[in-house]
Amino acid sequence: MRAGTFLVISLMLLITWAGSFLMLHVASMMIHLLLLVSVLFFAGHLVRNTSLS
Repeated sequence: MRAGTFLVISLMLLITWAGSFLMLHVASMMIHLLLLVSVLFFAGHLVRNTSLS
């Protein structure tokens, strides 16, 4: 099963957010915006109709 673009981008943003927050101890607005965008892309992946038939 092939992962969708939205899912891949969402996972990359989530990993970036977690890595930045945990490793660099950065609590700036940009880190939280990455999390928000990640959640929005994941929601878009869930809502988008991926059936081919």
